[in-house]
Amino acid sequence: MLTFSDFLNQMATNPVFAVTAALTLAVIFVNGWTDAPNAIATCIATGAMEMNAAIGMAAVCNLAGVLAMARLCPAVTASICNMAEFGTDARAAAIALCAALFSIVTWAVGAWRFGIPTSESHALIAGITGAAVALMGDFSGVDGAQWQKVVWGLFISGVLGFALGAAAQWLTKLLLHHAPQGFFRQAQRAAAAGAAFLHGAQDGQKFIGVLLLGRAFAMGQTGVTSVRPPLWLMLLSGAAMGLGTAMGGRRIIRKMGYGLVRLSPRQGFATDLAASLCLLLPTVFGVPVSTTHTKTAAILGVGAASPESHVHWHTAREMLFAWLCTFPGCGLIGFLTARLFLHLL
Repeated sequence: MLTFSDFLNQMATNPVFAVTAALTLAVIFVNGWTDAPNAIATCIATGAMEMNAAIGMAAVCNLAGVLAMARLCPAVTASICNMAEFGTDARAAAIALCAALFSIVTWAVGAWRFGIPTSESHALIAGITGAAVALMGDFSGVDGAQWQKVVWGLFISGVLGFALGAAAQWLTKLLLHHAPQGFFRQAQRAAAAGAAFLHGAQDGQKFIGVLLLGRAFAMGQTGVTSVRPPLWLMLLSGAAMGLGTAMGGRRIIRKMGYGLVRLSPRQGFATDLAASLCLLLPTVFGVPVSTTHTKTAAILGVGAASPESHVHWHTAREMLFAWLCTFPGCGLIGFLTARLFLHLL
C-alpha cells in the first residue's frame, strides 16, 4: 500500500512521477473549477442555498463521494485504468500520459474562459486515447470494451437525463402541486447534495485512476495492479476538487443556473433529483458519465416539460457544440502533445 510519505519521497526522487502527480492534481483542480459546480448550480439559482454555503456543501459531498465509492466500488477507477494500452516502455508511457493530462487542462481552461461547462470525464478519455495512439502509432492500444462504456455513458447522460428530468417535473407537479415553496427548497438541498456526492464518486475515481496509472509508469510498470486507493489519496483528490470549485466555479454556476432555464424551487428539485438518479447506476456499474451532460440534460428535460418555462435553446446549442468538439479536440491535442513530448524527451 502506497503511504503518503512514500508518495512525497517518490515525487522528490522521481521527476517523471513528480510531473505526472502535479498534472493530475491540476486536472482534479480544474475539474472542481469547471465540472463540479454543475451539481449545485440550480440549487443556487432557485435560492435554495447561498453561493458560499452551496460551494462548501459541494466540497464536503464531493469528498464523501470519493471516499465511499473509491473504497467500496472502484469500478470507474478500473475503467479509466484500462481505457488504453501504452505499450511496454514505461518511460514513454509516462510521457504520453503527461501529454494527455496537459491536453485536458488546456481544453478545460479554454472552455472556462468562455463560461462553457465542459466534461472533464470526456476530455480525460479523449486525451488518454489520443496520447495512446501517438505512442502506439495506431488504434491497437485503445480498449474497445471500455469505449463501449463511454458510448453508453453518453446515452445515459443525455437521453436518460432529459427523460428523467421531464418525468420528475411531471410527477412533482402531479403529486406535490400543493406543497409550499419552502418544502421544495429543503428537498432541493438534499437532492443537490446527492448530485455533488455522485459527482465525487464519478470524477474523483477517474482521476485517482490516472494518478495510480502514472505512478505505475514512473515506477517502471506497464499497468496498475490494484485500483483500491489509500485513504490519503482520496482525501487529497477531494481537497483539490473542492479548492477548484471554491476558486473558479462561479462562472459555470451562473451559466448553468441561469443561462438555460429560469427554474422555480419545484423545478430545481425535479432537476437535481433526476440528475442524481441518472448518475447513480452508472457509478455502481463502472460506466464513466459526465455530471455536466447529465445535469444539463435534466435541466432541459424539466424546462421542456414546463409550458410556462422559456428554454434558452441557443445556449443549449452552444454547449452541445462544445461537447461535440471535446472528443476530437482534446484527442487531437493529446495526440500532438504526446508526439511533441516524446520527440523532445
